[in-house]
Amino acid sequence: MTIEILVPDLPESVADAMVATWHKKPGDAVTRDEVIVDIETDKVVLEVPAPDDGVLESIIEDEGATVLGKQVIAKLKVGAVAGEPTKDKADNSEPSPDRRHKASLSDESNDWLSPAVRRLLGEHNLEAGDVKGTGVGGRITREDVEAHLAKGTSTEKSSASAAQSEQVEVTEVKPGRSEKRVPMTRLRKRVAERLLEAKNNTAMLTTFNEVNMKPIMDLRKQYKDVFEKKHDIRLGFMSFYIKAVTEALKRYPQVNASLDGDDIVYHNYFDISIAVSTPRGLVTPVLKDTDTLSVANIEKGVKELAIKGRDGKLTVDELTGGNFTITNGGVFGSLMSTPIINPPQAAILGMHKIQDRAMVVDGQIEILPMMYLALSYDHRLIDGRESVGFLVTIKELLEDPARLLLDV
Repeated sequence: MTIEILVPDLPESVADAMVATWHKKPGDAVTRDEVIVDIETDKVVLEVPAPDDGVLESIIEDEGATVLGKQVIAKLKVGAVAGEPTKDKADNSEPSPDRRHKASLSDESNDWLSPAVRRLLGEHNLEAGDVKGTGVGGRITREDVEAHLAKGTSTEKSSASAAQSEQVEVTEVKPGRSEKRVPMTRLRKRVAERLLEAKNNTAMLTTFNEVNMKPIMDLRKQYKDVFEKKHDIRLGFMSFYIKAVTEALKRYPQVNASLDGDDIVYHNYFDISIAVSTPRGLVTPVLKDTDTLSVANIEKGVKELAIKGRDGKLTVDELTGGNFTITNGGVFGSLMSTPIINPPQAAILGMHKIQDRAMVVDGQIEILPMMYLALSYDHRLIDGRESVGFLVTIKELLEDPARLLLDV
């Protein structure tokens, strides 16, 4: 029995997707729930598992092809065993006259190719005469075909969509100098569109402040071992940032709002997006209901989202929503930046590198670990008073972490 492999249902905001990577090729054995293909959208990479045990009979949409939800992309022969002839070759056990002639160039006994070898030759558009047989009587074995392909002498013709996805154009500008041109991924295209949208459609301003990180660093140093022992998670800085931001959002609801046409939508919940850099591009998974989470649960949630983002395992639900974004360029060494708003949100907070600097405290110069804060906000919704007050609140909460516990 042959069944169809379909593209999963796409989110409402996603019009189409692209076939990113086939993990199996026609004729390969697959097991139930084994991932056989990745489908890339402008938000996430969807893994398509095999619905049953069998053999991948054929691939309809190659890598790079644009597909829609519920579209057929492959066929699976249920219960088949790898090495058995697949549909496209099973009904033709006798080689064609032209192929028989090609085979005779090596040895007439090569005319009787095994089904597995015939299938492999067909997949790569090879004739029997193109491959030198090393089997008994000059017969062509599977190993012969694979060795031929490894030498780079295959005449396989890639489909246009597959060629597009793998296309790497290298041009020589001047002698000894070259350039490489590769197509953008769907995710990076979408990120570029959203960044341009934010720049063009918002009245974006950025306000700065600095924070003394010594109190938090002392607190971490004092409790990090017992914290990790009890909660099985390291105590980092991000939990303090999120706690402080959540409290500041409660005090300044304009920052936790968004514009919908001529209406202002005030959100009575606290879902914070966390900017995560991945090999595929920037993603902003959402940590939801941060006002109900403990420090330990925040650390665990951030770690889980970061790992999923790195591995491309984030779900659409984990990337949907978010009322405010935190981006930490400090992990890459950034001392100061002006982050761009993540629409339709009204503001984004940039955290930066913690660096020892000479500061004046009570008339005395001290060396303290300082960090710059940058709040970019949409001036259509947030006025200067609210933006500065919001940032100062975060500064005060981070410089005196006891405020977070006492709610003062």
